Amino acid sequence: MDDQIRRNTQAGYGSRRIAKELNDLGYPCSENYIANIMKSQGIRARNGKGFKYSRHSLTMVNVSENILWRDFNAKHPNEKWTTDITYIWVKDKWLYLATVMDLYSRCIVGWALDETMTEALVTKALSVALARRKPKPGLILHSDRGVQYRAQGYVDFVANSQLKQSMSRKGNCWDNAPMESFFSRLKVELIYAKNYQSMDEARTGIFTYIEVFYNRKRRHSAIGNISPVEFENRTALVA
Repeated sequence: MDDQIRRNTQAGYGSRRIAKELNDLGYPCSENYIANIMKSQGIRARNGKGFKYSRHSLTMVNVSENILWRDFNAKHPNEKWTTDITYIWVKDKWLYLATVMDLYSRCIVGWALDETMTEALVTKALSVALARRKPKPGLILHSDRGVQYRAQGYVDFVANSQLKQSMSRKGNCWDNAPMESFFSRLKVELIYAKNYQSMDEARTGIFTYIEVFYNRKRRHSAIGNISPVEFENRTALVA
């Protein structure tokens, strides 16, 4: 566990975020417990420049109803998608990965990586998913209440694509549990095992993990212990 704590503090995590990360990975612990370990080991988190909140940034606009309501099962492909952003530490800076998952098969149908966490990042990930899957109108697209997902341009793009936008309740990560689970696997199976020195290295590694391993080879308990692509191929034959 000490190695895991050191790895996360190198990425800038404090005791609160490390405790959440370890709990997500199946290591029950409290924030105080992690803080005590960090203190005893002389470990300190890297603190970045604080974000200055404006009156506008604190106003919750374009908040959609939670249509999904933790019903993570879908009867058909392109019925329910979920999307989120995670942070990835590369050498001396953060990268941001936005992904879109089809809840029918848990397949990652779109993703984008960038040095900034913006509306453009999540729009690109969704654009990739739409181009690949070409869903019918009415698909539910679920996310948290992040400012990127509430940006007017993104909201308009979702509406113009004839999707139904759904959002988690405030501060409730379990409303988007499948995506949280994917990010945990990605970090354990790839990110923590590597020491990426550039965005290009990280992009290549993430591409291989998602497109070659996770979607096509990694077995998933929610779909009968087969890969997302195999699940979709099998069900297409009997549909």
